[in-house]
Amino acid sequence: MFDEPQEQGQRSLEEYWGIARRRRWWIFLPVFLCWAAVWVAGGLWPSTYESEAVILVEQQKVPEQYVVPNVSVDLQDRLQSMTQQILSRTRLQATVDQFRLYSRRKGVTGSLQSDDAVEQMRKDIKIELVEAPGRRGELTAFKIRYAAGTPELAQQVNSQLTSLFIEENLKSQQQLSESTTAFLENQLGDAKAKLEVQEAKVRAFKAQHLGELPSQLESNVQILSGLQAQLQATQRALDGAQQQKLYFESLLQQYQSAQESSNSGGLLEAGPDLLDRELHDLRRRLAEARSLYTDNYPDVVALKDEIAKTEKLKKQTETEAASSPATGSTETAKDAPKDAASKEAPKETAKETVKETAKETKETPKDTGTSTVRVGATTAMMQIQSQLKANLLEIQNYQRRVKDLETQISVYQARLNLIPGTEQQLLEISRGYEESKANYNSLLQKQMQSQLATSLERRQQGEQFRIIDPPSLPLKPSAPNHLMISIGGLLLGIVVGIGLAALLELTDARVQQENDLKDLVPIRVLVGIPHLSTPGEQGRLTRFRWMERGAVAAMFILILAGNIYVLLKG
Repeated sequence: MFDEPQEQGQRSLEEYWGIARRRRWWIFLPVFLCWAAVWVAGGLWPSTYESEAVILVEQQKVPEQYVVPNVSVDLQDRLQSMTQQILSRTRLQATVDQFRLYSRRKGVTGSLQSDDAVEQMRKDIKIELVEAPGRRGELTAFKIRYAAGTPELAQQVNSQLTSLFIEENLKSQQQLSESTTAFLENQLGDAKAKLEVQEAKVRAFKAQHLGELPSQLESNVQILSGLQAQLQATQRALDGAQQQKLYFESLLQQYQSAQESSNSGGLLEAGPDLLDRELHDLRRRLAEARSLYTDNYPDVVALKDEIAKTEKLKKQTETEAASSPATGSTETAKDAPKDAASKEAPKETAKETVKETAKETKETPKDTGTSTVRVGATTAMMQIQSQLKANLLEIQNYQRRVKDLETQISVYQARLNLIPGTEQQLLEISRGYEESKANYNSLLQKQMQSQLATSLERRQQGEQFRIIDPPSLPLKPSAPNHLMISIGGLLLGIVVGIGLAALLELTDARVQQENDLKDLVPIRVLVGIPHLSTPGEQGRLTRFRWMERGAVAAMFILILAGNIYVLLKG
């Protein structure tokens, strides 16, 4: 009692404990009553049972490298679209009518219930996306939850919702695939029509400029080269024919000169000697040509032909000369001595032979040997003239051939000159054709891929929803949480009890302790008189304390039992 007074406004733990002892029933009773009220209210609150189903997004069974899916909508976006369709008023109203959901209840619960059953059902449906383990942002499954008043109803409605999601996925996938295929088919038809128009333009242009196309450049060059080679060969053949013409003309002129000569000996020597000289000259030219060219060279071939013709002509001349009587006399004269005086023998022998021949033919011409030789020369001249005519015809043919070849060469040269301009025009026309063709081929490939993907969806081989956890039958209600409600009521009672005790303590003006007196009287307390109770009062006080302890124990047991009950009930 004689300790130093404590600072104003500060209380010790003993004082707080004293306050709690004095106001214990103001604390215990509010705690129990608040808890009991909340617990009873939680018990009257209708329980909600939540059924859960897990749907796996199963990828298509055929690898994408063989069949590319034509529906590439993100799973989350596609799921949101399906959710909007399934949670539409028409779909949900049919489900509400089928299971008779959200019928008007009586009492407080009915007053709290929403008038719009569809809106209430939307609130009871929850969809949760499930990400792949270790793959952030990649969705592989989703959960569907539905809350109802009974476990059986929650399971049935959730089964209905799960079926709607699976059916809607199949339907939407197939519809998207078919619409994509139909769109590509329409685009392909338009592209084909445009391509046919472009093909007709290109075809008409090519038909109009046939022979002047860039693709025909190589063939035109080859044809032009062939024509130029033919022109050169023809010109060489023409030169050879003209040379042969000159030869025949000179030979004919020599025969004519020899025929006009009055010397018969000169006439006899003119033909064979001239042919021999010509053959010698031709063979020399052939040897020179062979040293420069091959045997198939046109000049070599022409020389060979001239040599053959000359040899044939010589042979015919010799044959005609040998068949005449003069030839026989000449051969007989060869056995006589060869001296200067024997030059007259052939003439005499020839005259005798002519006379004998004239007797047989009853003709007596004068100087018959000379006439016979002249007849052979005339025959040779006629042959040369006929060959000369043939040679002239051959020259004319070569000249016509040269003109035709020059005309064709000019035509192909003109085509080659027109090819650059034609190529530029064709490029301008072909540009639209190539673009249309590329577009058509691209659409054709996409349309074929889309048809494969559509066939895959129809056979249900594409991306599908598969139930891995069917709608569960809940054993405990998901709401309300009675344990948390009970604990909340207990905490509320504690707060209310402590608040009431503090309020009473602050408003009570009685002096309970020595410190309270010190606050009122600014003097030191010298003596304190304790409370002296009688034996009867002591007995009553003891019984009252036991009653209090029993009441407190009863309240504690009730609170503990209530919490255990709600814990087991869920």
